Amino acid sequence: MKRIDLHSHSSVSDGTDAPADVVGHAVAAGLDVLALTDHDTVGGIKEAAAHLPAGFTLVPGMELSCAHAGSSVHLVSYLFDPDHPGLSGELTRIRSDRASRAREMVDKLRALGVEVTWERVLQIAGAGHEEYADANTIGRPHLARAVVEAGAAKDVQDAFDRWIGSGGPAYAARYALDPVRAVELVRAAGGVCSLAHPARAEGSLNGAVPVELVERMVGAGLGAIEADHPSHNRAQTKQWRGVAADLGVVVTGSSDDHGSLTGHRLGCRTTAAEAFEALTAPATGAVLLRG
Repeated sequence: MKRIDLHSHSSVSDGTDAPADVVGHAVAAGLDVLALTDHDTVGGIKEAAAHLPAGFTLVPGMELSCAHAGSSVHLVSYLFDPDHPGLSGELTRIRSDRASRAREMVDKLRALGVEVTWERVLQIAGAGHEEYADANTIGRPHLARAVVEAGAAKDVQDAFDRWIGSGGPAYAARYALDPVRAVELVRAAGGVCSLAHPARAEGSLNGAVPVELVERMVGAGLGAIEADHPSHNRAQTKQWRGVAADLGVVVTGSSDDHGSLTGHRLGCRTTAAEAFEALTAPATGAVLLRG
């Protein structure tokens, strides 16, 4: 039986391990198929693909930043053409705004007495690899780690809760796509997508993505819902499995691993082979990469 994990991050975005090391950890975890889905970028795919052992499959992907009614919605996208004009233009805008937002949050933190520096945040974002130290790949986990180093929080979650989470004193909003439009762009680029961790939508009133929105996303071409996620409890997993069944899409299971930030949990949730095949069958933008 193939073990398939469709959501992971490397140091190209907000994970702690280089893409090659993510592949190594996936193999050690007994996985057969892994999707590398860094935030709003495919910058780590080339390195990961160069380190595939025989028999291992890499799914090129990314986690696309979206927002609805002031809350975050994330779309895990696969097998699209990253050079498609519509999608690539939006990705450029998202990454550019990510950099300016990070600088704004550093300024807010310093004004609040938290001694973080932009230079240190860049170093953390590089995770020891200078080629990844690009301001456009910075996420809040990088800022959170700098806050912890500065002694203003006990750990990353505390930094979010106290300083940089939605509504926090150093929080800054950023540009993100409408979720329905995001699905349309991924599909136009030949890709397929799954709604990431739907019970965890930061900034929403009840913490979840509205089902009405998911219905419209499915209408635009959403192929799956990531019901099996480490942040979901048993009731939430059951609920979102039911939503997927009602809407006629498949269920994906994923670790959403960020390396040491999440305890190297690759493979803690997996996707059934038949669901993976059904999800990826319509993709025309890119191909699976095999070792």
